[in-house]
Amino acid sequence: MSDSVSTTVKVDGRRLRSDRSRRVIVEAMLQLIDGGNLVPTAQQVADHAKVGIRSVFRHFEDMEAIFATADELWRNDFIDKTGEVDSNLPLEQRIVEVVAKLGRLYESNSNILKSTATRRWRSPFIKQNYAMYQARIRKDVQQTLPELAQLPQPRQEAIFATLSFEYWDRLRDHQSNSADDSIAALTDMLETLVAAA
Repeated sequence: MSDSVSTTVKVDGRRLRSDRSRRVIVEAMLQLIDGGNLVPTAQQVADHAKVGIRSVFRHFEDMEAIFATADELWRNDFIDKTGEVDSNLPLEQRIVEVVAKLGRLYESNSNILKSTATRRWRSPFIKQNYAMYQARIRKDVQQTLPELAQLPQPRQEAIFATLSFEYWDRLRDHQSNSADDSIAALTDMLETLVAAA
């Protein structure tokens, strides 16, 4: 094996190990958050990933960088779960499907979204990405329910507030509703808001 080939193999091997280590660290942080530790420390991430704290900061400049990488992984899952609703369905059925889809999305990502809400006030990156996700949800809802465009602007804003994670979290955590009961409450509210003349 020539020196150049040997060097390439070593570099590729190191890069693969580095990528694997980065992924383990990011996955450890996501697992901690999903388990209820909404703001894990670098040491907790290192312990959960079974790596040294120096390894964490060798791969990531700071916790913000870990969140940025984690967001890339989470974004794919998020986009997969915001699939389209058949626009040919009757309005009532589209409302039911939109609410159920968002409910499932919020329920399965509840702790990630709570962690994001906790950190976004001090992280420009997280704040920007949170706004992007909100815009994505709003666009999906508008495409699925084009009837909303005919409603007065204040009512449209009330509908988007009703469909927000913050409102979902209130129903689930603060008011102790089950996921199914929360979906039913949101569906009823949305039907009322859309139908109100």
